[in-house]
Amino acid sequence: MILALMACWAITSGARGDWKLVWADEFEGDAIDTNHWTFDIGNGRNSGWGNHELEYYTSRPQNAFVSNGVLHIVAIQERYKGQNFTSARLKTHRLFGKKYGRFEFRARLPRGQGYWPALWLMPCDSVYGGWAASGEIDVMENRGSDPTTVLGTIHFGGQWPKKTQSHGPPFQFRDGGSVTDFHTYALEWCTNTIEWSIDGQRYETQTNWWTSGEKYPAPFDQPFYIIMNLAVGGDFGGNPDAHTSFPGEMQVDYVRVYDLVPAAPQPVSSPASTSQTGDNGSPDPHGAGPAVESALPAASTGVRH
Repeated sequence: MILALMACWAITSGARGDWKLVWADEFEGDAIDTNHWTFDIGNGRNSGWGNHELEYYTSRPQNAFVSNGVLHIVAIQERYKGQNFTSARLKTHRLFGKKYGRFEFRARLPRGQGYWPALWLMPCDSVYGGWAASGEIDVMENRGSDPTTVLGTIHFGGQWPKKTQSHGPPFQFRDGGSVTDFHTYALEWCTNTIEWSIDGQRYETQTNWWTSGEKYPAPFDQPFYIIMNLAVGGDFGGNPDAHTSFPGEMQVDYVRVYDLVPAAPQPVSSPASTSQTGDNGSPDPHGAGPAVESALPAASTGVRH
């Protein structure tokens, strides 16, 4: 399915359009929808998923369940399969992937040293090589020791260790707000712009990235799938300490994915008519811009990750 869309570029250039919902999970019912989500299991192939994380991910209902319209991802301190903590990592791998659009999550996060909640995207197919040559998009990451700061990041460049990443700016909650309350974390992604917002407040824009041996906008020109997880310990924020309270939960109210459908073209003025102007007499800033191609891939996609 090929649509003529203007995603983030359209927003920043002034063109108007409407977001069209193309995929969602509202977490209704009493079970995780296996048509939407599958699980990563274990502690990873490379020393705690390559980050020295301490948890063992499971698909057990103790670690991931739906109740009262909310998904609960629960980190537990317990001895299990050689690790001292368990948690869950859900993904749409082989079930849903998307190139461009708006990815929106409403979630609340745990507080405490060593918690590492994340909402992120990985490529459905690593067409440009291993991590991070094929890219990674972090919609939201938080260090549990700092409940007022949220990060959005892209990883790109060469294959490890020749990778690089963006560096913020981070989002800072004010006036007593924190990640322990429900907030809407959103990412708007188009051919040449990736933007992050929280509760409708845009706080970061990235337009510059690259991958080895390929032309811009690679690697962020391929379908990506969704991951939601609550890690324990690791390189990002350090390990739990004596003050960390377990169990801890990341709760997700919904996940929604949209395409931006552009506004209908404005009628062309006849030669005899005057040009259309805004209220201040300047040309109307909301003229239609050039179209950008966006693809909604098939529901089932192969992933190498």
